[in-house]
Amino acid sequence: MTWSQPADLRTQVERLWQRGELLRAVVGDGARGWPLRLSLKSPSAADLSNRFDAVRDWVREISAMPRVRIEWREWTHRVQGRQRLPDTIWIDTLQDTLAMIGKTSEARRFQALWQQTAQAQPALLPWLHKSPLQTLSLAEHWPRLLAVVAWVQAHPRPGVYLRQVDAPGVDSKFIEAHRGTLAQWLDLALPQEAIDHAATGVAGFARRYGFLSKPVRIRLRLLDPQLLALPGCTGLTDITLDEDSFAMLTLPAQRVFITENEVNFLAFPPVSGAIVVFGAGYGWAALARAHWLHRACLHYWGDIDTHGFAILDSLRKYFPLAASFLMDRSTLMAHVLQWGEEPLDKRHTSPLSRLDNEEAALYDDLRNDRIRPRLRLEQERIGYQWLCAALATDLHPVGCAT
Repeated sequence: MTWSQPADLRTQVERLWQRGELLRAVVGDGARGWPLRLSLKSPSAADLSNRFDAVRDWVREISAMPRVRIEWREWTHRVQGRQRLPDTIWIDTLQDTLAMIGKTSEARRFQALWQQTAQAQPALLPWLHKSPLQTLSLAEHWPRLLAVVAWVQAHPRPGVYLRQVDAPGVDSKFIEAHRGTLAQWLDLALPQEAIDHAATGVAGFARRYGFLSKPVRIRLRLLDPQLLALPGCTGLTDITLDEDSFAMLTLPAQRVFITENEVNFLAFPPVSGAIVVFGAGYGWAALARAHWLHRACLHYWGDIDTHGFAILDSLRKYFPLAASFLMDRSTLMAHVLQWGEEPLDKRHTSPLSRLDNEEAALYDDLRNDRIRPRLRLEQERIGYQWLCAALATDLHPVGCAT
């Protein structure tokens, strides 16, 4: 049966709700007017001849719908005689439209939030107009979100940590949880000179609006005891520095290895004139600030999987000459017994433009499951003697600045 049922008519109204059109109309800012005409598929003349009882039941169900106005069409059927069928369905008011889908209370809540925002932060009204359903989802947090905006307006680029924002009912966890929304709001509510447009995304929230960020800590090990000891670190080989201090180093390291696994970092064997850096989660931009690092031969050791090659590709955005280490086909095939599966949420399948020919060929085999589905060789599963043998050979000079 292709005739419109009462549920089909309500679905048409629910689509208007999901698109935000009804909520925009609540605040007098909608493109749709009333009365609202709903699309109706009615029985045909053949249906009257062949399914008269079903047509009669359909007319009864449509006629029983509340909050609609029906325009009827009368016609004379050659068998059934004169008949009267629904031709057009109208909803005369916005209030009836909302009531049909049970959204009256939500509409009132949105209207209240609109009025509250118009009084406190009128610059945010375009955001409410664009995102009415998201507005409703944030209703319980609305006063605190407005309080954060007011505080930042009163303290532009404050130079403090989020923990120090002293707004009613607001703590740093609340701000961190709503950085996406607050960023959109602050872009509307703050003068342009109070925004650092170069900082983007959730990770760039603090910098974008002038808050202090938690210092990035970079951990390294000296693999050669002949390297000059760092001031205040005499006798230490495992050292952690903040980003600024790391950038100001003048270590005469000829080679720098980066590994993503802490055990590999701790167990990395001695190498003449070398250090190893634990690349645990900070962005490559922090390393790139260290000019001395660009003069060394850089070797990246990650997992042999699609995610590992994606990280290598991102590293080369900052260090174009960086070489991969133990991320080759021979290493993979020598460790068949240690193969595992790459988690789906880590898997990367897009083309990577910064890999060399051999790396790209292996990456393509991995992302297209040509060797084995979701193949992964984690770096810590590579034999220690294999690592030592690779270090004992003359490492390819890719990654060495001239």
